[in-house]
Amino acid sequence: MDAADEQRFREFVAARSPALIRLGFLLTGGDQHAAEDLVQSALAKLVTRWRRVEAPEAYVRQIMYRQQVSWWRTSARRGEVVQASPPETAARDPHHQSELRLVLRSALGRLTARQRAVLVLRYFEDLPEQEIAQVMGCSVGTVRSTAHRSLARLREIAPELAQDLEVAT
Repeated sequence: MDAADEQRFREFVAARSPALIRLGFLLTGGDQHAAEDLVQSALAKLVTRWRRVEAPEAYVRQIMYRQQVSWWRTSARRGEVVQASPPETAARDPHHQSELRLVLRSALGRLTARQRAVLVLRYFEDLPEQEIAQVMGCSVGTVRSTAHRSLARLREIAPELAQDLEVAT
């Protein structure tokens, strides 16, 4: 990589890292450290192919999706991960949107990685079902059924989100 390519890569990282970390945060279920690791490993893969990649952000995002699905598949073979009980919900504050974000974050953390990935790709990234199926390596029907079950699970976990989830379906 020559100096000009290195400079363009550095500018790309500086400009797009916040958005990529937000995506990683959603894909990992709200784990900031795992999100940063996901972004870092995706950028490490990008730097080796920097000259050949036409759309670097799309390339990095696809790497992130695939790495998260790969991690999910690997951890699924190892069994469930036991976590402490969820924290008590905070008292209702005057900022309803802030409370909804916290509830949504907690609820997303209780979904499986696959369910979370489908919801993030479908409703945060606004990707069509066919593209999600391609990224995740499954059929369009699997994407549809997973999205349906994931939204139903969110309604069950966090009934206070039901009105907002109706907009998504």
